Amino acid sequence: MDQIKIGRFIAECRKKANLTQMQLAEKLGITDKAISKWERGVSMPDSSIMLELSDILGISVNELLSGEKISMENNNQKNEQLLLEMAKELEKKNKTIWVAMWTIMTVSIIGLIGGLALIALFVPEGPWMLVAILALCAVFLIPCFYALKLEVSVGAYKCKNCGHEIVPTYMQALNALHMGTTRYLKCPECNKRTWCKKVLKK
Repeated sequence: MDQIKIGRFIAECRKKANLTQMQLAEKLGITDKAISKWERGVSMPDSSIMLELSDILGISVNELLSGEKISMENNNQKNEQLLLEMAKELEKKNKTIWVAMWTIMTVSIIGLIGGLALIALFVPEGPWMLVAILALCAVFLIPCFYALKLEVSVGAYKCKNCGHEIVPTYMQALNALHMGTTRYLKCPECNKRTWCKKVLKK
């Protein structure tokens, strides 16, 4: 989706509706700075207010996301094009999150190993070494919990038994046995526990 084009279209429709940025913002219950960002193509309206925004501007959500008025004969074609663009953007976002998750995990593991090596070299054996090791593990486990949150937020886990794609809660994923990003989960479809492989597409 072309954010610049959408922004210009929002500005054009707002002016046609004889609304200032402040007036539009008040109707939507947001700040006029948010409207300014949309119109400059810096950001997009949140999905939760797109329908209300479209109603106020007298356009369809399809037209809002296309950044132009759509004739009835072109409507189906535009719908398909928008769905494809949204799917591509979701896939791109998922891949970015996936890369971030692996980066956090890799850096955490390297940091943990490096920290343990430094403790072994510079901290004398005894209770202080144990305290240092426990503190180090606690510090480097926090990013791992965040990395798991990122892992759960994208895609799904495919049941080995029936092929159903499971989207577990954070706690379900945390408590499940795992090998890398493959987790031992209970499938709500076949009601069996299997090793479910992570797939990025839901």
